[in-house]
Amino acid sequence: QRSNMRLGYCLSLATLLAPSYAFVPSQVPSSSSTGLKSTAMPDLTFTNPDTTGIEEQACIDAANKMKRIAVPVSPEVSSDGSVGISYIEWKAEKPKAGCPPLILIHGFDSSGLEYRRLGPKLAAKGIDTYAVDILGWGFTQLEGVDSFSAAAKVEALGSFVESVVGKDSKFCIAGASLGGASAIEFAALKKSDCAGLVLIDAQGFVDGIGPMAAMPTPLAKLGVGVLRSIPLRNSANQMSYFDKDTFATEEAQVIGRLHCLRDGWDDAMVSYMQSGGFYPSKKVPTIESPTLVLWGRQDGILDGEEFANKFVDEMPNASLKWIEECGHVPHLEQPDETAEAVFSFLTSEVGASEGNSEDGPPYILGAGFIGTLALAQLAGAILQ
Repeated sequence: QRSNMRLGYCLSLATLLAPSYAFVPSQVPSSSSTGLKSTAMPDLTFTNPDTTGIEEQACIDAANKMKRIAVPVSPEVSSDGSVGISYIEWKAEKPKAGCPPLILIHGFDSSGLEYRRLGPKLAAKGIDTYAVDILGWGFTQLEGVDSFSAAAKVEALGSFVESVVGKDSKFCIAGASLGGASAIEFAALKKSDCAGLVLIDAQGFVDGIGPMAAMPTPLAKLGVGVLRSIPLRNSANQMSYFDKDTFATEEAQVIGRLHCLRDGWDDAMVSYMQSGGFYPSKKVPTIESPTLVLWGRQDGILDGEEFANKFVDEMPNASLKWIEECGHVPHLEQPDETAEAVFSFLTSEVGASEGNSEDGPPYILGAGFIGTLALAQLAGAILQ
């Protein structure tokens, strides 16, 4: 019986770690329907991520740039009426006419620091760029929050966009892995405002987190503890890249794990797990916005030949761009080529359809974290 419990736990963990999440728009109250005000104040309790011992200058710079603002949310998310959302802003050096602001959204259990290499390159091309942490992940507020569910994450994201970019502003939303699923759901939720979609090694065809949602809290906390473990993080780090010697370093693992060390991280993760996760698959064919599908040719986590082509087949206005010599995280492994592809899309496909105004619509780009059955097998070994 104990072996069966281990097996069930490992399979559940595989589902949790795999990039297979999306937002549930039917459960997400909009700010207009809940009477929220589109206002935000600096979060004076915020402390920037501690990068002591980290050598990568891009990470140090991004961490120093990070800010947090309190955005309004419904009482179901926080009885205080607001939550702190952290973000990094890279101002365009010379704003490009017709290029809208770009919002980058990280993936499952990650942070905006994963855009430390891409953000500056987009700003150098003339795009005002933001990397936004999703509620419960990254360096967002953890204390005094009543729900970190999928619905709460979407609500807080929407409130941030309204507060910082402006209510009813046009946007392009994008993402990779979990970030792709969240981008799909947000685009579907805001169809009238979504000007375009970018998907980077994205997951959009698997719904929920499976049996993990029904696990008792003590067992769920055990799973969360394994998720934070260094052996599992190292394994995910290795699976993320094509050029492992260059990119799958010890420091990369340390950077990717920084947010997991915060007080309250485990409770926030359990809250998310028990909410049931996200559901994107039925929304994929409903999105009519121009869509760019970016995929690492050597992605060892999500098979591009299957999933990248499936997006193109199911979406009415999608095109595919392969990133060569690249694994699951093009924004980290091939940031120059990724920046050029995104910039070209913004200035041609979306910019052309929206007109050539100086103040273009905001764009949201998301990327996801990694996980497969192999990681669950590692977790099983740890439990044994």
